[in-house]
Amino acid sequence: MISTSVRNTRAFPRSPVGKDLLRRGVSTKELDATKGDRERVVILGSGWAGFVLSRQLDKKKFQPVVVSPRTYFVFTPLLASTAVGTLEFRTTLESVRARSAGVEFFQGWADDVNFNEKRVLIEDATVRRPLQLSGKAFHAASLAEADQSQRSKKKGQVFGLTYDKLVIAVGCYSQTFGTPGVKENAFFLKDVVDARKIRKRILECFETAALPTTSDRLRGQLLNFAVVGGGPTGVEFAAELFDLCHEDLRKLYPTLIPHIKITIYDVAPKILPMFDSSLAEYALNLFRRDGIQIKTEHHIQELRPGLPGSPNPNTDGGCFTLKTKEDGEVGVGMCVWSTGLMMNPFIQNALDDVHTYPTASAHLSNQLENPSAQKWSLKRHPKTGGLMVDDHFRVKLVPRNGSQLTAPLNSSSPEATMQDVFALGDVAVLEKAQLPATAQVANQEAKWLGKKLNKEDIQGQGEGFNFKNLGVMTYLGNMKAIMQAEGGTEVKGRMAWLIWRGAYLTQTVSWRNKLLIPIYWSINWIFGRDISRF
Repeated sequence: MISTSVRNTRAFPRSPVGKDLLRRGVSTKELDATKGDRERVVILGSGWAGFVLSRQLDKKKFQPVVVSPRTYFVFTPLLASTAVGTLEFRTTLESVRARSAGVEFFQGWADDVNFNEKRVLIEDATVRRPLQLSGKAFHAASLAEADQSQRSKKKGQVFGLTYDKLVIAVGCYSQTFGTPGVKENAFFLKDVVDARKIRKRILECFETAALPTTSDRLRGQLLNFAVVGGGPTGVEFAAELFDLCHEDLRKLYPTLIPHIKITIYDVAPKILPMFDSSLAEYALNLFRRDGIQIKTEHHIQELRPGLPGSPNPNTDGGCFTLKTKEDGEVGVGMCVWSTGLMMNPFIQNALDDVHTYPTASAHLSNQLENPSAQKWSLKRHPKTGGLMVDDHFRVKLVPRNGSQLTAPLNSSSPEATMQDVFALGDVAVLEKAQLPATAQVANQEAKWLGKKLNKEDIQGQGEGFNFKNLGVMTYLGNMKAIMQAEGGTEVKGRMAWLIWRGAYLTQTVSWRNKLLIPIYWSINWIFGRDISRF
C-alpha cells in the first residue's frame, strides 16, 4: 500500500464520464485498487524513451505509471520548425494522458529511490521548477541551482510510489560548459517552451529594428543572430531562420533584410562531423552561398546582457554581448545554444547513493561475502556520468570506495545487476558500445525493452539489444537537405528534403499530428508562416 495520495478524491457518479474524471484525478490508493495482478512499471520521464515505452507495454500485464514534470511528449526533430512558425507548437506535442493509452501519470519530480524497498520518492510539480527555460530565464544546471528561487518560497508535497519495475529515462540538459552568462542569457532548443521564446525574440528583434528611434548600429546588432553548435540541431535552426527571414519577413521588413546576419559558431574544426566529408562540404558551400557565416574553432568565453561598451544594457533593445577568444566582443540580438548534453541533476545527485543493497533483485557477478554490509553506488561512465547498463538495459551497482563514484570500464571489482531497474535514452550507456544520444537511439531502445517485457524474456540470457542505424538527416534551408544512410548511401538536395519531411511525418506518434503537420506545411506554403507575437 502506498502511503500518501496526491490529491483529495471526490465521489464521482458511476458513469463513463465519472470514471474518466476519476482516472484523471487518480490518487495512489485508486492506483493500487486498479492494479490487480499486473506488475507496476514506473517510468521516470516523458521524453522519447519514457513515452514510447509507456505506449509499448501490454496493459493486460503491466500498469505503466509515468512520472514527469511535463504532461506531454515533445517531437524534438521538428522543434526548430515551430520556433520560426513553419509549424505550430501543438504539432510537436503528444499528451501523456491520451484517452486510449491506458497510462497513469503523476506530474512531479523523482527526488530519491530506495531500490531495496522498491519505492520512489516524488515531489509534486505544483511548484514548478524552471525546466530548460531559456532567454533571460534561469536554466537548471544542477538540482540545487534549479530549486534555489522556487524552493526557498515553497516546496511541493512529497509522496511515495512503489514499483515492480523501474525505468529511468529522465533525459539530459543542454551542456553549457560553465561558460559565464550562458545559463541566464542564451536560448536553448530542448522543449516547446524554448521554441516559443525563440519565436517571440526573433519577432521582437525585427519590430525593434523597424522603429524610427533605432540607430543603424543597434539595428545591425539586433538582426545579428548567433547559433552556437555545429551539430544537426544548430544547423537546422540556422536554416529555418534563414528561410523565415528571406521568404516571409523580407516582404514585411524589406529595408531590414541587408542588416540580417546569421553566424554558426563551433569549437570543432568542422560542422556536422557525423556526416561524410562530401556531405559536410555540400552543406558548407550551400551556407556560404546563402550568406550564413560558419566560424569553426571558435571558443565562446562569455554571454552577457547589453551591447559591447554600453553603459546601460536596458537601452540596448534586449541585445547581448557574445565574447569569443578569436574575435573578441560582438553584439547579437539572440544567441541560440546547442552544444551537446549534460547529465540530468537527478542522475548526478538524487541517485548519488544506494541506501540499502537490494538483496532480492540484485545479482552479483562475483562472489562477495555479505554484500549488504558494503556501501554501493550506481555504476557510471567515467566521462559522461551516465548509468552503465548491460545489453538488456539493466542498471549495475559497484562497491563505493570513499568518494569515488565512477568505475573504470574494465574493472574486475565485484558488481551487481539489478533485475528490476532499467535505464534508457540519454542517461544510459551500454557497456558494449556507447551509442549517440539521439531520438533514434532512445526510440529503438524503448521499443526493444517494451517487446522484451511483454514477452517476459528480459530475465533470460538471450540476444541483447542491437542498434540499427537508420541514417542521419539534416535540413539546410531553401528546400534542400542532406541524408546519409547506413552503408554509405548519400542523398542531397531537394530529394533529401523530401525524404527528410516524409521520415519525420511517418515517425510522429498520433494520427492527429500526422494530419495536422502536412496541413500546416500546405498552409504556410500558400499563405506564409505565422509571425504573430504572443
